[in-house]
Amino acid sequence: MTKERRHTVRLFSALFVLLFVSVAIQAGGTDDVLSRLVKITTTKGSRYQLLRQVSDQTGYYFIYDSQVINNDEEVKIRKGEYTVRNAIHLITGNEQIKIGILGNHILLSLPVPEKAPVTPLTSPEKTPYVIKGMAYDRVSKEVISYASVGVSGTSIGTVTNQNGQFQLIVPDSLSHLSVKLSHVGYESSEYQISALNGKHIDFYLEPKIIPLQEVIVRAVNPVQVLNRMIENRKLNYSSRPVYLTTFYREAIEHKNKKLDITESVLKIYKQSYRTTVMTDQVKLIKMRRVFKKEATDTIFTKMKSGINTCLVLDVMRSMPDFLETRGVESNFTYTYTDITEIDGRRVYVISFEQKKEIKEPLYKGQLYIDTDNYALVEIRFEINPLYAEKATNMFLEKRSRDYKLTLRSATYKISYKPSSDHIYYLNHIRGDLEFKVKRNRHFFSSPLHIWFEMVNCRTDTENVNSFPREERLPTRNVFSETKHEYDADFWEHFNVILPEDELRQLIMNNLSEVSE
Repeated sequence: MTKERRHTVRLFSALFVLLFVSVAIQAGGTDDVLSRLVKITTTKGSRYQLLRQVSDQTGYYFIYDSQVINNDEEVKIRKGEYTVRNAIHLITGNEQIKIGILGNHILLSLPVPEKAPVTPLTSPEKTPYVIKGMAYDRVSKEVISYASVGVSGTSIGTVTNQNGQFQLIVPDSLSHLSVKLSHVGYESSEYQISALNGKHIDFYLEPKIIPLQEVIVRAVNPVQVLNRMIENRKLNYSSRPVYLTTFYREAIEHKNKKLDITESVLKIYKQSYRTTVMTDQVKLIKMRRVFKKEATDTIFTKMKSGINTCLVLDVMRSMPDFLETRGVESNFTYTYTDITEIDGRRVYVISFEQKKEIKEPLYKGQLYIDTDNYALVEIRFEINPLYAEKATNMFLEKRSRDYKLTLRSATYKISYKPSSDHIYYLNHIRGDLEFKVKRNRHFFSSPLHIWFEMVNCRTDTENVNSFPREERLPTRNVFSETKHEYDADFWEHFNVILPEDELRQLIMNNLSEVSE
C-alpha cells in the first residue's frame, strides 16, 4: 500500500463517524448487489416479511430506522422476479429511499438534502444512541433468546427477549465503541455503535461447531472440573463489593393471558464473593406495574419475592448443594457431555441430575464452565419433573380458597459475564414456574405461568458502600405490593429487556392501570 493510499484510509476512518450516511453507503459493489434478481412469492405481507424474502435470497441483511420503514405495515405487490433495487422500492413504497451496502448489510435511509451541512452524529445535547434489532441463528434463521448485548469494554448491556428482540441505549460519549452480541454455542457478532444509531439491525450469529475429535481429546473428569471451578471462585469473581444497576421484571399469566406485570430498576449492593454470609442489599430506583382486570378470571396468587430469589440464584455466591462435591456425599451424578463456545472462549458442558435412589424434588441441569480459567459462565437447571408436584408449597405466599395450584415445572437460567479486567459479574437471571390451576367444583384445569427475570445493565466498582437502612428494600416481601410513584420520563431512557409483542401491547393498552 502506498503512502498516499494509507493516508486516504486513515482519513476515511476519521470521517466515518461523521459521514456515515453520505459516504459509507456509496461503497463499491452496490450496483452489483442491487441488480441481482429475486423472486417475490407472496402478494401480501408486512414490509418486514417481504424484505425478509429479499434477505434470504441474497444473503444480505437490512439496516434501517423504524421511523423510515414501518415493519408492521402491510403492503401488496405482484408476484414475480425483480431486481433487488426495484423490490426495495416496491416494498418500501418509496423510490427516493437511499440504498447502500456495508459489508453484508443493505442500508436504507432517507436522502440527505444536497445543501444540508455535514454535522456530527453527536448533538450538543448529548442525545443517547438508541440501537434496536434482533438476533438470529445464521443457519436456521431462528431467533436467539437471551443473547447477551453489550457495549464492548464497558459494563453497559442488556439481553434479547424470548423473541430475539433487543433495544440498547448507549451514552453519546461511547459512540466510538462497538456493540457485541454473544450466546453460548455461537460466534460473537460486533458492530460500531456510530453506524447503528436509530436503526433496526438483524444480527446473525454463526453457530460454533466444535470438532468431535477435540471433544474426545478434551474429555475430562466432570467432578474435577467442578472442584477447579470452586477453587478458582475467588480469582474469577469480585473480591470486593460492587454496585449492580439492574432491570427486574416479574409477571403472572393465566390461560396464556398476561394479567399482572411489575417492572423496576434496582441498585444492588453486591458483597464480595469471598464473604460467606449473604449480605447483599437492594435499593429501589424506579418501579411500574401494569395489571389487566378481568372480573371473571382473577386468581388471588402472589409470588414469593422474585427479587430475593434472584439474590439466591447467584449460585457462585450462595453455592447450592449441586455445586458442592468436596468432603460430602453428593446427592447428584455428574457427566461431561459436550464442549462449546461463548464469546470466543471454549467451555465445558457438565450435566448433573439427582441420584436415582433419591425420591425428593431436587435438581437437574447443565453447567457451562470456561476451559481455561474454570469460571462458571452459565447454568441452566430445573426441579426434577418427576417430583415437581411435591415442591408446590415452596413457591406460594398466598393461596385462594377457590383454587388448587399444582407445580408442573420450575426452570432457571443464570449467566455471568466477564469485565475488561477478566472479573465475572452477574449478567442475567430468568425463572419460569408453570402451575396447573383447578377451580373447586370444576372439572377442567388451566395453565398458570409465573416468571421473573433480572439483567445487569451496569456495574460500578468505585465508591461502593452499603445502603442506609431506611433506603433498603425488603426483598422477601411480595414485590408487586410495594408502594411507588410512576415516572414515565425515566422509563424512556433506561435499558430494559424489550417486552415481547404481546406484553408490549398489554402495557400500551393499560397505561391508565399503571400504579401511581
